[in-house]
Amino acid sequence: MANPTGSSLHVDSALTNLSVAYRQSANNFIADVVFPNVPVRFKSDEYYKFNRADWNRDEVTVRAPGTESAGGGFNISTETYTAKVHAFHKDVTDQDRANADPAINLDRAAVDFVMHKMMLAKEIDWASAYFTTGVWGTDITGVASGPSTGQTIKWSDTTSGDPIGDIEAAIIAMEEDTGYSPNTMVIGRKVMSALKNHPDIVDRVKYATSTTDNPAKVNERTLAALFGIDRILVSRAVKNTANEGATEASAFVTGSNALLCYAAPAPSLMEPSAGYTFSWTGYLNAGNAMGIATSRFRMDHLKSERIEAEMAYDQKVVSSDLGYFFSAIA
Repeated sequence: MANPTGSSLHVDSALTNLSVAYRQSANNFIADVVFPNVPVRFKSDEYYKFNRADWNRDEVTVRAPGTESAGGGFNISTETYTAKVHAFHKDVTDQDRANADPAINLDRAAVDFVMHKMMLAKEIDWASAYFTTGVWGTDITGVASGPSTGQTIKWSDTTSGDPIGDIEAAIIAMEEDTGYSPNTMVIGRKVMSALKNHPDIVDRVKYATSTTDNPAKVNERTLAALFGIDRILVSRAVKNTANEGATEASAFVTGSNALLCYAAPAPSLMEPSAGYTFSWTGYLNAGNAMGIATSRFRMDHLKSERIEAEMAYDQKVVSSDLGYFFSAIA
C-alpha cells in the first residue's frame, strides 16, 4: 500500500462554515399575520361590542306632518380578554462554551432555538383557538361520500369535491348573515395541495392572463383571485408530538382544515373582526407591539448563561359569525 494514506494526511474535524439545524422558515407560521394585533397595557380588560341585529333592523318609517320621527337604539355589551404569559429558556454552560468547536456558536444557536420554540408554541395556540370546530358561526366537515347537513365532499376528491361551490356558498352565507364579505382564507398545507390539483380550479385558472405567472399556475394569489378574497395564507408549520428521546412523530400543526373569515385590516373603534390578538406589552416593555421579549442573564449557581424569551397574549375569537370553518376538508 502506498504511503502516506488519506487518513494520515487529514484528521477529520468539524467544518467551520457549515452546520445543519432543522429550523423552520418564518414563512411557515401564520399566527401573527391572520388577525390584527392589539397592544394592551393590562393583563386583562374589557372591550365593547355592539349588537349586530340592532344595526341591520329596518326601523325607518314614513313621517306624517306634525308627528315625531321613528326612533330606536342599540345595545352594547362588554367582553374580556386575558393575556397569558408564555416563557422558555435555554442554558449555555461555561463548560460547553469553552469546549465548543468554532462551527457551533452556542449563544446564537440558543437564541435561535428559543425563538423558534416561541413561534411554534404561538402557532399551536393559534390553531387551538381558531382552527377547530365549535368556535365559529358555521362548521362544515369534509366526508368521503354521502354528505348530510353540515357536511360536504372532501376537496381532495377530484371527481365529486366542489371547492369552488363550497367556498362561494360560504361567502354568500356570511354576507347574507352579517353584511360582511370574508377577506381572508387560512388553509393547511394538505388543503393547498388539494386545491392546486383540483381539476375544476386548474380549468378556471389556466385561461387566465398574467404577466407575472404561468397562466396554469395555481398559487395563493391566483386562488385568492378565483375565490374573490383578498388573501390566502398557508400554514406549513410542523410539530413533533413525540417526547425527547422517542421516535420523532411530526405532522402539520393545522391539519387538513380551512378557515374563511373576515379579518379587519387593523384594530379600530366600530370595526368588527373574526379575531384579535391582544398582546400585553405593558408587562414586558419589549419595545415591540407583539409583546415578546428576550433576555440574557447569568446563572452563577449553574455556571451558565440563560437565554430566555417571554410573550404575553390572548388569541381571542371576537366575532364568531365572521368565521366559516371547514374541518377534515382534504
